[in-house]
Amino acid sequence: MNMMNFTKTVLKNLFSKPATRNYPAQPKEFFARTRGHVEIEIQSCVFCGLCSKKCPTGAITVDRGEKQWSIERFGCIQCGYCVESCPKKCLSMCPPYPQPEAQKPTESYVQPEPEPLEETEKQENAEQ
Repeated sequence: MNMMNFTKTVLKNLFSKPATRNYPAQPKEFFARTRGHVEIEIQSCVFCGLCSKKCPTGAITVDRGEKQWSIERFGCIQCGYCVESCPKKCLSMCPPYPQPEAQKPTESYVQPEPEPLEETEKQENAEQ
């Protein structure tokens, strides 16, 4: 009797589509409101520090003096509070999750220094 139940299950699985997908060949499609990881546009950041104050785990740190923004990816819980509180909207949530790693890395972003204007450009800006 038990053999008949097992045979029924085997035949059903033999002629049906697989329940899993071939992961490396077919990457996962994320849903529209998936919270993956935090991305920053460092050029528009004013380093106010609201994102680090709103972060419940303390994964984000902001250094105003050095104009540096850093995040500990595996400390972040992808809650999105930092994105909601950013006044310049330079933070965003991107769908793919962080890649697994053996260490807990901290990613740092430094705002590039603005290029100095040449004398002719300074005069043109002054006239306007």
